Amino acid sequence: MTHFICKTCGTQFAETAVPPTTCPICADERQYIGWSGQQWTTLAELQTNHHNKVEAEEPNLTGIGTTPGFAIGQRALLVQTPQGNLLWDCISLLDEATRTAVNQLGGIKAIAISHPHYYSAMIEWAKAFNAPIYLHAADQQWVMRPDTAVQFWQGETKLLWDGLTLIRGGGHFAGGTMLHWPAGASGAGALLTGDIMTVVSDRRWVSFMYSYPNLIPLPAKKVREIVTAVSPYSFERIYGAWWGRVVMNDAKTAVTRSAERYIAALGAERP
Repeated sequence: MTHFICKTCGTQFAETAVPPTTCPICADERQYIGWSGQQWTTLAELQTNHHNKVEAEEPNLTGIGTTPGFAIGQRALLVQTPQGNLLWDCISLLDEATRTAVNQLGGIKAIAISHPHYYSAMIEWAKAFNAPIYLHAADQQWVMRPDTAVQFWQGETKLLWDGLTLIRGGGHFAGGTMLHWPAGASGAGALLTGDIMTVVSDRRWVSFMYSYPNLIPLPAKKVREIVTAVSPYSFERIYGAWWGRVVMNDAKTAVTRSAERYIAALGAERP
């Protein structure tokens, strides 16, 4: 019996004797089945031909990403706080070198993930570090490897520790979540968004989509809901889902002007 991993989205599935017929996450209109058809791999196979880069993003924030790139290619972020570390988002590869590096940084107290495209091998990470996983209950149907480590939360926010707050923005998925880290950006605050709001190539801006690979835009109402969800929080910086996708300064203003531009492009009135 094997926990197969979808090569296109990186999601690890419950243990089976043979690979599943299809990946429901990729069959959904927000994702896609790979051009060569549904293909599978395993954690053991990934460990033979990939490794993880562990690199500081700023003090007390460390990126962890797989090279060569695999599946969607996001990197996780380890947020270090006095009361314990939070792994934000997740990746499919976990190996002994990564485990050692993370333990040297203080281990993982808990894991929180923005949305189902990044659930990846979250159970492997949870078991390796004896950490619970916090997912919004609205996305429960997308958990392909159920486990007691997963704890579903409800509502609009979940306060963790040291001021860390999970914020439901919705949009991309009903339970789409962002993380407010008040100690980030030298105390000015940082927002970790996955791609609930994504940092674009012009890193003064963010954008929003229902489906990124299939270029399906997000309705104006949903964009406004995301902006409203983060409006009570102070943040100078935004960390998106990939290496280098960071709004370094004046990020809260960037969110407002980005939403206005996006809604205008949809043909709706500016808020």
